[in-house]
Amino acid sequence: MSKICEVTGKTPLTGNNVSHSKRRTKRRQMPNLQKKRLVNPATGQTETISISARGLRTLAKWKSEGKVYDLRNLK
Repeated sequence: MSKICEVTGKTPLTGNNVSHSKRRTKRRQMPNLQKKRLVNPATGQTETISISARGLRTLAKWKSEGKVYDLRNLK
């Protein structure tokens, strides 16, 4: 499973863990991905997508605004 949000395009970030003595080791910060079954408003069919928590909020905002989107084209 890829670690990419299908709505926002968020990917893992890389950086360093820094200890008290300033030693650095590599780390990854993962996006908050959820597997959700959502109804595609364009087709009316249920689709399973990997989406971040921020992406869920974005889709809720689009729905309240009445914006038409297609989950298949977001991938």
